[in-house]
Amino acid sequence: MPTKPQINTALAAFAGGCLLFVLGAPLPFLFGSLGGCLVIAVLGTPMQGFPLLSTMSRTVLGVAIGASITWQLLTEATTLLPTLLMVPIYIFVIAFFGAIYFHRVMRYDKITAYYASMPGALQDMVVFGEEAGGNARSLSLIHATRLVLMVTLAPIVLVTFYDVSLDNPLGLPSSELPSYHNVLILLIGIVGWLAAKRVGMFGASVIGPILLAIPLSLSGLLTARPSQEAVMVAQYFIGLGIGVNYRGITVHEIRRDILATSGFVVLLLILAGMCIALSAWVSDVAPVQRFLSFWPTGQAEVAILSLAAGVNVGVVVIHHLVRIVIIILAAPLLSRFFVDQPK
Repeated sequence: MPTKPQINTALAAFAGGCLLFVLGAPLPFLFGSLGGCLVIAVLGTPMQGFPLLSTMSRTVLGVAIGASITWQLLTEATTLLPTLLMVPIYIFVIAFFGAIYFHRVMRYDKITAYYASMPGALQDMVVFGEEAGGNARSLSLIHATRLVLMVTLAPIVLVTFYDVSLDNPLGLPSSELPSYHNVLILLIGIVGWLAAKRVGMFGASVIGPILLAIPLSLSGLLTARPSQEAVMVAQYFIGLGIGVNYRGITVHEIRRDILATSGFVVLLLILAGMCIALSAWVSDVAPVQRFLSFWPTGQAEVAILSLAAGVNVGVVVIHHLVRIVIIILAAPLLSRFFVDQPK
């Protein structure tokens, strides 16, 4: 049975999603559930998430991404090399200036500042930072706030500067798909997630289903993405999963961590804008795809945005996979070069 805090959280998230749906907002159940959680968090209402359901929702997005990998995309993959090579430089620049900002300007300790500056992998950076002696609560709030702000700003930028309509269908209705399709999606998601988790793979709930769905897509066994209804439910629990990070937030944390992250997001906007502009010099990838490829938000969130924008999800997600792999592998190794420097 769900606990009272879980019921509070679910109802607030659902109310927020329904409100934005009625208002005709883009991706209403992603932003609505997120907004509903933020409201009750600030009000001090007890909150609790649904970790299993949030994880299952990410498997749905993993299958959607894997189903978008086609033979045509693979043949065009070499054209992505210039922008893929930009990713490690992009990460280093953000981490370098971000760490200086959090430590020198906002006065966080070096360890917390370093792991707060990493543009991705929320859960991993919190774990790595805590193990290294950083402030886990600050890291959790900083990364959650970065996700919230970047996910919220992305549709505004897409609509305002790229003239993109975010009303593309996220998938076919269940009624138009074969009866076995939803069962197949569920099996791919669960098996891919559990297999990836068993071997200790990072981001198992997304990466595992992607890796399992790709060969099934290329072989013609998986012929469509998850249904509209499945992606809508996934939006709801993904937004809820981000928003629940704010439970128990205090006035001091709002003043310190939230405001500090707001400044960091301004820095991110500048650096991301420069990278997106420079990428036009080295790549013929469509402008909207380049924007989404370098927009520093989560894999699941950017997948939903890509589906809504009607762009090639595979192209976008390949860049984000490279970003996350580099961050997870390099962050602990490179931390000593920042943390061990004299003040």
